Amino acid sequence: MWSKQVVDMLITGIWETIYMTLTATLIGYAAGLPMGILLKITDKEGLHPNAVLYKILDTIANIFRSIPFLILLILLIPFTRALIGKSYGTTATIVPLTVAAIPFIARMVESSLNEVDAGVIEAARSMGAGNARIVFKVMLVEAKTSLISGATIAVGTILGYSAMAGAVGGGGLGAIAVRYGYNRWQTDIMIVTVILLIVLVQIFQTIGMLIANKTDKRK
Repeated sequence: MWSKQVVDMLITGIWETIYMTLTATLIGYAAGLPMGILLKITDKEGLHPNAVLYKILDTIANIFRSIPFLILLILLIPFTRALIGKSYGTTATIVPLTVAAIPFIARMVESSLNEVDAGVIEAARSMGAGNARIVFKVMLVEAKTSLISGATIAVGTILGYSAMAGAVGGGGLGAIAVRYGYNRWQTDIMIVTVILLIVLVQIFQTIGMLIANKTDKRK
């Protein structure tokens, strides 16, 4: 069990999982954060209501969030192959992870911005602040703690997705669990990979909550 080959494989699996998770999260936020902001400000009670744009974004988010990740991963194989040059492996898995992350993150951002006190927004508007200033100087600042908590949840969710990707050629700990724990019936390796995944989630969760608590003005 604890041969150098197995240990090296597990260490590589850990770094591949972290690489996939953090990269997909960062790219997901690059698209999901603006999408979430647009969902908030184009809502009927938003800063700049736009029923058509809101409906389009709302439908896109709902459709992609309704598709189970494993099915989405398979559906995106042609797109992933065209973009990366192959549809399997660690880097290729980032593509479907990011696609799955964007609508999830957008909804998390929208939910966080909905928590901002309407009175604060009205006060900023009464002082002559424009929509852009209200979004970046008021709403995002006021929702900072909630946004960080949401990011922590997003990282954990994407890490779980990365483990599922191992069933269809993804890399990381998920691939090790499938290859050795399922295909070869090596229960010991399966248990170790599950424990490592749990530890990674707990580490990300702890770091995220510490940061969120430090930014919480109520404490």
